[in-house]
Amino acid sequence: MAPPPLKVQFVGSLGDLLAAKLELPSGPIRAYALFAHCFSCSKDIFAAARISKALTEEGFAVLRFDFTGLGHSEGDFANTNFSSNVGDLIAAADFLREEYEAPKLLIGHSLGGSAVVMAAGSIPEVIGVATIGAPADPAHVTGHFEDSLQIIEEAGEALVQLGGKPFTIKQQFVDDLRSQKVLDQVANLKRPILIFHAPLDQVVGIDNATSLFVAARHPKSFVSLDNADHMVSRKEDAHFISTLLSGWIDRYLDEEPSEAAPRPQDGVVVVTETGLGNYSNSVLTDRHTLTTDEPTNMGGKDTGPSPYEYLTASLGACTSMTLRMYADLKQLPLERVRVSLVHEKKHAEDSAEASGKLDHITREIEIEGDLSEDQVARMLEIADKCPVHRTLHSPVIIETRLKS
Repeated sequence: MAPPPLKVQFVGSLGDLLAAKLELPSGPIRAYALFAHCFSCSKDIFAAARISKALTEEGFAVLRFDFTGLGHSEGDFANTNFSSNVGDLIAAADFLREEYEAPKLLIGHSLGGSAVVMAAGSIPEVIGVATIGAPADPAHVTGHFEDSLQIIEEAGEALVQLGGKPFTIKQQFVDDLRSQKVLDQVANLKRPILIFHAPLDQVVGIDNATSLFVAARHPKSFVSLDNADHMVSRKEDAHFISTLLSGWIDRYLDEEPSEAAPRPQDGVVVVTETGLGNYSNSVLTDRHTLTTDEPTNMGGKDTGPSPYEYLTASLGACTSMTLRMYADLKQLPLERVRVSLVHEKKHAEDSAEASGKLDHITREIEIEGDLSEDQVARMLEIADKCPVHRTLHSPVIIETRLKS
């Protein structure tokens, strides 16, 4: 049985004394983790307490603390902002480094998830970042006091109710939220990231997880929390998160630091087997890392899209981009384009090809916007002129040689 948490304190980013609890496992410590709670919450909120406690059962020591002006920490909440929260996280990591051991894992719930993404680059020992129901844009939290935004703008501040408690929100708080670039930061994280999110989250929509995942570079993972609520109020959901977190970070704990593989030159694509099953490959470009594989019914591990799925994705992306460029050029009121594609092998109707099969791609285009019938018809003509479409219809010379 794990011992009761230690009550500790440290100086936060604004010079105030912050209250914290250090959860310790009953046996050897595998690594230290740092937990950031949700907006206007505290270290003792169910999600923070339960997930931290569950992680101790997996051998982790977890520090959870109250941000400046919240819970049992000193300071005035009205003088804080998202940037000071990030600073508090860095101060917490400094405390652990000086008194125990620097954290290797950062975990953030809701707005705390956005904060750990921003703080990770300033904590060199961190080898993994996990977010739970995190917004892709910190300004999302202004929705909690949307009715007071005009008052804040006019008077400089307003008293708002958050979770049944009164808080003073100043204009500097709102401005700071709006200035944050979390998606840019997650794209340059240079650390593995695990994104937890509930599809039915009514507070922070699942589209936020999509934005974070798309922006992040590999290694990145997403885990659906199914029927969990935003506050992760059920004990079984907390244990689910901690168990997966433990297994996920475990693969990185024992890895020796190594120099990253050099990126290929601009325009060069390098495909290398990953060793995960028969067909999984890593696709490396000068700026991006992708994975390709075959589905399980074809003998693969389904770790990524198949080569033909990438082919149809290329055609679909090129089609969408071409239509957007055309609409912008002609100043058409195009709101959104959606392209659905299916690749099949079909028997050739031509008797000369009757013994073989031809590649058949069905492309279905949805166009949203106040366009006339003639404009829509022209858009469909333009779709056939996208560069990838032309490539697929043109003779292609593929030269294969052995690299010396």
